[in-house]
Amino acid sequence: MLDISVLTWAVTIGLIVLLLAVDLILAAVRPHRVGFGEATAWSVFYILVAVGFGVWFASQYGGDAGTEYFAGYIIEKSLSVDNLFVFVIIMTTFAVPTEHQHKVLTFGIILALIMRAAFIALGAALLNLFSFMFLLFGLLLIYTAVQLFRHREEDPDIEDNAVVKASKKILPVSDEYVGGKLFAKVGGRRVVTPLLIVLIAIGSVDLLFALDSIPAVFGVTEETYIVFTANAFALLGLRALYFLVKGLLDRLVYLSTGLALILAFIGVKLILHWAHVDINEGFPEIPTPVSLGVVVGVLVVVTIASLIKTRRDPEAVAHAGSLKASHRAPGHE
Repeated sequence: MLDISVLTWAVTIGLIVLLLAVDLILAAVRPHRVGFGEATAWSVFYILVAVGFGVWFASQYGGDAGTEYFAGYIIEKSLSVDNLFVFVIIMTTFAVPTEHQHKVLTFGIILALIMRAAFIALGAALLNLFSFMFLLFGLLLIYTAVQLFRHREEDPDIEDNAVVKASKKILPVSDEYVGGKLFAKVGGRRVVTPLLIVLIAIGSVDLLFALDSIPAVFGVTEETYIVFTANAFALLGLRALYFLVKGLLDRLVYLSTGLALILAFIGVKLILHWAHVDINEGFPEIPTPVSLGVVVGVLVVVTIASLIKTRRDPEAVAHAGSLKASHRAPGHE
């Protein structure tokens, strides 16, 4: 295990909080439509921050640790693209005004980071106490992969989300967004705006994504620090990436299939690791560089195949994929 000092943890968390604060302040002070140029600049910035951190980390803790970080980062980045699909669906379902989408995404990323930090702490504790958790995590990822592949042509039904439905029944919700506020007074009555319901929807979806993304990154490293930083830096660029590629997401028609393959591969990797440790050392383990190569290879093939497919069939539309059958016909609204 790596010897990560308290100071290193503190500086890392401080950097992440600072970057989030800048995003949040920009969203609150100057609500606006994020253009392609701005989105590109921020996307490049966050990628450079993540790569720069990886280079520093590898120089301080060795090439193997650096490889684990970059493998974890790429896995989380690829899974975060599926987050973007769902964010687009949520924004469309609730007709979020363009000028308020920046704020919604920033809050959504903060919620995702908080939930994933909790899952990382829990997952690390369980793995330290019970080695069979590698088996359970592996089976969970394989189950998720099978479900995602089965329902790859569908989108999650946000309005059927139990948390969202309960919130709408319990809370008085206004018809308008009321200037991007979460709470407002309309006709002398205190109400919540649809923006709060949107955040609740994103938070509940983030919870579901954490259930597969955290076991996935534990498949390439057991280091809690690497798991946390890979997740954090992958999520930090999500807001800018949303505005950069939301018009291109519909063309990634094979993304859900690719993510299903990645999750299944990592699930098998975790099960083999469990068998190697708990049953017999003769069971092979999959090295991290091989995992990195497989993940990158799948993403490249999926992207190229998707672009070829949509060029030949312009009406082909990508879907986020779902872990259960949708009650309504698949397709973006």
